Amino acid sequence: MSGGHADLPLHYGHVPPWLAKRMSLLGGAIIETIAADYGKGEVLRRLSDPCWFQALGCVLGMDWHSSGITTSVMGALKKALNPRAQELGIYICGGKGKHSKETPAELLAIAERTGLPGQELVRCSKLAAKVDNTAVQDGFQLYLHSFIVSSEGEWAVVQQGMNDANGMARRYHWHSAVFKQFTETPHTFIYGRNQGLILNLTDKDASATKSGMLQLITEKPAHLLPEIRNLIMPSHHDVRAKDVDLKRLGSVLAVAHERQLHDFESLLLLEGVGPRTLQSLTLVSEVIHGTPSRFTDPARFSFAHGGKDGHPFPVPVNVYDETISVLKDAVNKAKIGQSDKQEAIRKLSVLSQQVEKDFIPNARLEELIQEERDKSWQYGGRTVMGKAQPPDKKKGGSQLSLF
Repeated sequence: MSGGHADLPLHYGHVPPWLAKRMSLLGGAIIETIAADYGKGEVLRRLSDPCWFQALGCVLGMDWHSSGITTSVMGALKKALNPRAQELGIYICGGKGKHSKETPAELLAIAERTGLPGQELVRCSKLAAKVDNTAVQDGFQLYLHSFIVSSEGEWAVVQQGMNDANGMARRYHWHSAVFKQFTETPHTFIYGRNQGLILNLTDKDASATKSGMLQLITEKPAHLLPEIRNLIMPSHHDVRAKDVDLKRLGSVLAVAHERQLHDFESLLLLEGVGPRTLQSLTLVSEVIHGTPSRFTDPARFSFAHGGKDGHPFPVPVNVYDETISVLKDAVNKAKIGQSDKQEAIRKLSVLSQQVEKDFIPNARLEELIQEERDKSWQYGGRTVMGKAQPPDKKKGGSQLSLF
């Protein structure tokens, strides 16, 4: 899978400093682990998958369905990775608004340091933006353009446009690994809500029109998307049962909370990590090690660290910090040849999939979410509105048997 497209409700707002800092720390650790285990090319492939990208944003505590994931995730990764770009071999350029216009200068500066073909990278960046903003006129105006390039010259693009008329944002993902031409059907398939008649200069029958309008695009660049993934997120804020694969979520909760599973050898090196942090680590493990088919329900990953607006529940800051600490410790130890802890984290996703095979969920999603909300104050729960408070004692409440 090497590219895709996502439609998301257009949301405004900001990421509070307490969350932005943690997003950079955890996002950086996740990307570093993927690069170490699977290579830089796999990082770019993951970023070009809209479902995986959405799952990453959910794990980082952003609102599970909104357009804000794009800006916030790319901003967090740029802050985390660029100071160590020479070591990791991954560079992130551009960003939102005025920062997008800085992409060419940033690419040329990287080329000066690394010997990469700067002018060709600049050209690819501009062409990707031209295709999604001008050649395909579908009602979405680009306002974010992020260009990610590796030290080998492989690149990915994550860019987003907005449509004020219908309150939606559209995120476009590109990957240089395999593609045809920028100017003729670069997107194998784009799926979204019907906007009526659109202008598509990349259509194979538009050659006469584009020869006059797009004279700057006369040469054949290398390659583009052979297959495309598509994701349409709903407008409702709350996470509903239809948004989550309950069998997958249930297996994650079982791994984290069912006592008999803690005897597995793969969990011994994570001894001392509480059940709630184990729940988050299992979802983080899947973001790092999962295959593309595992990300068709990105909302499931919001059960790692909630969301800044309180959906499905407030961000459990204490759990978030412990997750960062465990993952960074594993990354640092792996650098000096001690990979046991990193392997234990990898096995969490394996164990979850093993449990999933024969798993039958028997609890309601609404009840699980309510339990997370009731316990949120114990984990330092927080949203943009403030800190979570203990539930009303008058209402009582009993421990829910998780699935």
